Amino acid sequence: MRSDLHHLPERQQRELERVRDTLLAGFEAAKNGGGGGTQEWRRGGMALKIILFGSYARGDWVDEPENGYLSDFDLLIVVSHDKLTNIADYWWNSEDAILRDPAIGRTVNIIVHDLQEVNDALKRGEYFWTDIVRDGVSLYSVPGHPLATPQPMTAEDALAMAERWMDSKRGEIDLWLENAKTMLSKPTELLRRRNAAFQIHQAVEAAYACFLLVHTFYFPRSHNIKFLRSLAEDVDTRLVEAWPREQRADRRRFELLKRAYVEARYSDQYDASAEDLEWLMAQARALRDLVADLCQFRIAELKSQAENA
Repeated sequence: MRSDLHHLPERQQRELERVRDTLLAGFEAAKNGGGGGTQEWRRGGMALKIILFGSYARGDWVDEPENGYLSDFDLLIVVSHDKLTNIADYWWNSEDAILRDPAIGRTVNIIVHDLQEVNDALKRGEYFWTDIVRDGVSLYSVPGHPLATPQPMTAEDALAMAERWMDSKRGEIDLWLENAKTMLSKPTELLRRRNAAFQIHQAVEAAYACFLLVHTFYFPRSHNIKFLRSLAEDVDTRLVEAWPREQRADRRRFELLKRAYVEARYSDQYDASAEDLEWLMAQARALRDLVADLCQFRIAELKSQAENA
């Protein structure tokens, strides 16, 4: 895995260095906060690696903020113990500091996993992880904690896993959309509009889960549909069609849906108009159809590979 950022503009290089330093400092402060802990996993806990993956690692990022298209920084943090993957306990303050930092000009997404989990996935040949090893850029690494050598997954195993995920996830999307449609039958009621927003959010989350699991065998521990959208579109740019973002109104509506996971259930201030919800329903259905087509195409590819193996 390479460790230089020479393929990136100087501004993005500086931003990534600042992000890395913020993450490491925030982790140390969180680990040692309140006098630290007596458990060995905490006292000796380490952030072992920070790896840039996705479009900024590969070199095919998009930088068109005026049109609403701006690639995110995607980072994998590898830690020494699974308990250190808890975002709320060890990484939330860093994420918040990065979000508020005016010197960082784009969204930063992090996933945190322990070394054992990553290496087990590499030994199984799961595509998400083998792609990171192939394309990723190391921003930070503690010597003596290597990643496992990726092992190839057989075509038969890949097909079986993709079909299993497709079967288990595709029904969820329609169920959430049916529930949202029921709520929208009485759009004048605030409680029903809030419930519809949450249901649409869950349909979109399920659609991205289906796509990512079929294509990469990985889904992050996140309900942030903006992050999930970024990961999925990074795998297949055809998914961009589901969410127009050139117009400010369209971007506002997606942000409204992103907030629905928490605010539609717990905030008295949250509301989405019937017009907004109808638009979001239409786009969620478009996403569902795109995901279905792309997943079926992917499974057909894997089936052909398995038959010809």
